[in-house]
Amino acid sequence: MELVGVIGGGTMGAGIAEVCAKAGSSVLVLETKQEFADAAQARIATSIGRGVAKGKITQEEADAAIARVRVTLDIEEFADRDLVIEAAPEIESLKYEIFGKLDKIVKPSGILATNTSSIPVIKVAGATQRPEQVVGVHFFNPVPVMPLVEIISTLVTSPEAAKAVTDYAKDTLRKTTVQAGDRSGFIVNALLIPYLTSAIRMLESGYATAEDIDAAMKGGCGYPMGPLTLLDTVGLDVTLAAAESLYAEFAEPHYAPPALLRRMVEAGRLGKKSGRGFYDYSK
Repeated sequence: MELVGVIGGGTMGAGIAEVCAKAGSSVLVLETKQEFADAAQARIATSIGRGVAKGKITQEEADAAIARVRVTLDIEEFADRDLVIEAAPEIESLKYEIFGKLDKIVKPSGILATNTSSIPVIKVAGATQRPEQVVGVHFFNPVPVMPLVEIISTLVTSPEAAKAVTDYAKDTLRKTTVQAGDRSGFIVNALLIPYLTSAIRMLESGYATAEDIDAAMKGGCGYPMGPLTLLDTVGLDVTLAAAESLYAEFAEPHYAPPALLRRMVEAGRLGKKSGRGFYDYSK
């Protein structure tokens, strides 16, 4: 896994690129426009720089990691990658299109991975002629901080591909890995999304305020942050996509997205990244 590719330089993609580069891999990041490419490069450099400021890495280590990352607009450059991790938005058709292109470009031995948080991996594997080499590799935000990676094998993923990705995440990236079956939500989101949507329904009903819901779960359950703060941190659009995927898979009421969640996404109130969600971050 010396040559790693990352599709998308947003929050998740930049975080994945950062941890791979700091671990010693040569990382190529794909973006769609030059302005996005410049932003991705700056995002990665800024995040690595914060590590220097906090004394977690030296300036020399930071400079070496930044030098290992390059952002491109040309997907053809991914031909030599040992591992390509897709971190595009949670849009099934978009992921299907990306994997179809990667299958034709990446060398036959290359492993293709998706960072999807809720879409069954077999759906994107079906866009390729190498489904046995397609694996789910679900990182958590912020990637440089969160220790967990879910490894998802489909019914046709080869044990060798799953082991190679698991070993890379565990031994090279120093992450904690868990193995999950290929169903929507995997382990974490299958348990987390109903909790988050229940908090939204409680707020929506007027039963309690956002502040009191969050304070209750922090003080009563020992959680580091309340569910509504967590929703703002994750992104309401990301949560909506995950809830829709889970509901489509299982058709169980507790997975159904609350109306308030839909309205907030439609209004552009996505959480911290947009400046406003259940709380106001504009200042």
